[in-house]
Amino acid sequence: MADIKILVSDDVSESGLEPLRAAGFAVEKRTGLKPEELREILPEYDGLVVRSETKVSAPVLDAAVRLRAIGRAGVGVDNIDVAAATARGIIVMNAPDGNTMTTAEHTLAMLLALARRVPQANASLRGGKWERKKFVGVELRGKTLGIVGLGRIGRVVASRARGFEMKVLAFDPFVAPEGARDSEIELVTLAEVCERADFLTVHTPLTAETRGIIGAQELARMKPEAQIINCARGGLIDECALYSAIKEGRVAGAALDVFEQEPPPTDHPLLNLEEVITTPHLGASTKEAQEGVAVTVAEQMRDYFLTGALRGAVNTPAVGAQELSILQPYLMLAEQLGRFQAQLLEEAVREIRIVYAGEVAEMDAAPVTRAFLAGLLRDMSARVNVVNAFLIAEERGIKVTSSYERGASGELKPSVSTRVITAGGEGSVSGELFGAEGGGRIVEINGFRIEAVPAGHMIVTRNRDVPGVIGRIGTLFGQHHVNISRFHLGREAAGGEAMAVIETDAPVSDETLAELRSSEQIISAKRIEL
Repeated sequence: MADIKILVSDDVSESGLEPLRAAGFAVEKRTGLKPEELREILPEYDGLVVRSETKVSAPVLDAAVRLRAIGRAGVGVDNIDVAAATARGIIVMNAPDGNTMTTAEHTLAMLLALARRVPQANASLRGGKWERKKFVGVELRGKTLGIVGLGRIGRVVASRARGFEMKVLAFDPFVAPEGARDSEIELVTLAEVCERADFLTVHTPLTAETRGIIGAQELARMKPEAQIINCARGGLIDECALYSAIKEGRVAGAALDVFEQEPPPTDHPLLNLEEVITTPHLGASTKEAQEGVAVTVAEQMRDYFLTGALRGAVNTPAVGAQELSILQPYLMLAEQLGRFQAQLLEEAVREIRIVYAGEVAEMDAAPVTRAFLAGLLRDMSARVNVVNAFLIAEERGIKVTSSYERGASGELKPSVSTRVITAGGEGSVSGELFGAEGGGRIVEINGFRIEAVPAGHMIVTRNRDVPGVIGRIGTLFGQHHVNISRFHLGREAAGGEAMAVIETDAPVSDETLAELRSSEQIISAKRIEL
């Protein structure tokens, strides 16, 4: 596996990278790279591991001709252009649980520091003063903590806050009220959280929707004695509005671990307010967390390159090793069906319908759908794969639907049945797994029941079902020194139309194919290469 090269461009724990080295990958650590330097060397690498310092932009990704996976040793991926990575078929992984406890604990440290004004009192004493009356704090017991974003970190903060005997309110439109009540959290609107909170902490990802979620309007609703904590992402709080609110006495103070620009400029207004406590993005900075996220991402990347397992992926559904072992034969079959179908088509695809039956219908077959799309669309884009197949289909206006036929039925149906609709008609190809090793077979093409192995060199013919056609094909191929390895035949009814899938040891030349098509009884002949 030394041909798999991994670049680590940020200060990631060395021990955390051991899973990659143990797998035999070539791991190189080069930190502090400028964007142009990263662009220059990135074409050499299959994987990239970053923290928050490296900005993986679309221009950087344009140079990543070999790159297949990006691992973010942490939770947030706002320093990675995920959309650009997806369009290029690159997996983006993170460690969603790695920073949960350490960030929650840092939030609580900031909460206590705000309540008791610890940093200000420490600075005063070190300055030679003894100002006990100046730094009178407040108790947390009986106070209301408002939480914006009730994900993993928000829930841990809530549980610890209840240990301080605080009342907890939360705003999160994606959490069911029943689940919040079970955790003794009152779920309310954002406006009510702002109005009732004595302390407010933010724990949402930074997206277009959440940027500035605590702005001038929200700050205006808060109590004058309320204080705000942000250990999530800079940009969630409108920093200019926060400065004005504190300066004018409409909010008592804030504790900020993150800023919209990091590091913030030395003349940043909030840094000059005594009511504001700051730390330099330390939420995930514990030995345990830094090693934990590095190990998680390293293991995920290792498993992806070795087995194709997808864990922690943010731009494609996760597939664990055990699930992948069951799905793998179906993934291979679906991609082969897609490639086969693509070479039968003559017009642009408008719609794709896939029906799953049998064992695969009892699982989430979304990865199988992606595999079919990747096979069908591979000639439309040089980098189409399971990551960007849906995106490419959407860009081309192709509607994709899938359905499941579960349970017993009177008719035995193929595991994977696909129908592709074009402007001029539609075509169908179905497949099944056979044998102890689960080898894939085509069992139906455009209504003809036929069994063929979707691999190698093939010619697919439609002909009139009359005597002498098979003999004519054999004679013609013999004259052109084409050896037939298998001949599969299906027909509608005697005297109607028939279809043949002819497997050959070598590709059939254009001259041979043209002569075959000129035969009176041959309706069509297609060359298929898989």
